[in-house]
Amino acid sequence: MSQHDLDIANQSSAAFRSDLNLALQALGSLSSGATAPTVTYANMLWYDTSTSILKMRNEADDAWISLVYLDQVNDLFRVLDDTQVVNTSGTQTGLLGDQATSAWTTGTGTTESLVSPAKVKAAINQFAPDSVGVSQTWADMSGSRVVATGYQNTTGKAIQVAVQLGTGTTYLQVSSDGVTYLSIANGNASTTTFASAIVPNNHYYKVVGSYTRWHELR
Repeated sequence: MSQHDLDIANQSSAAFRSDLNLALQALGSLSSGATAPTVTYANMLWYDTSTSILKMRNEADDAWISLVYLDQVNDLFRVLDDTQVVNTSGTQTGLLGDQATSAWTTGTGTTESLVSPAKVKAAINQFAPDSVGVSQTWADMSGSRVVATGYQNTTGKAIQVAVQLGTGTTYLQVSSDGVTYLSIANGNASTTTFASAIVPNNHYYKVVGSYTRWHELR
């Protein structure tokens, strides 16, 4: 590890050879050191041993550009997070890095980038929740459901409602807004009737009239 100003001054032959060797060592080691070289030049390379990052001086010679991380423990080349992928004109076409979960769950971003399996799953759950029956169980709701009362599905995904309607004027109804209901099935005067409906998340459902059994897959 060595650094040099890369300026060989007029001097005696022995001093010249020593100075030249130091300059070549600095070039050969990429001016490596824990602090930046005192004298810098546009586009020169510096390996920062304090961070294990190879850096390049910008053309204005007023800042360092971080290029790569060199893993000295495992002897591996590492790409820095949030490295932009660009075309030959310098226009960004992708990102070698992370993006917030919201960028995936909203689904509006267009930047190509790396993504963790957890964020892929979050995006899938946002746009295509698990089908009815996945991680759900049947529950007997007969003791907790009152006729003519609208119930909202707030489980986060669709549920199935299965009801044994009573005799007479009875209906299983569903609604998307809790105001306007549609009848899925109705009972008759002499026998009970089975009725079932898939209720999307945040939608409503209720029984008008009477029922004998009320089960939900949720």
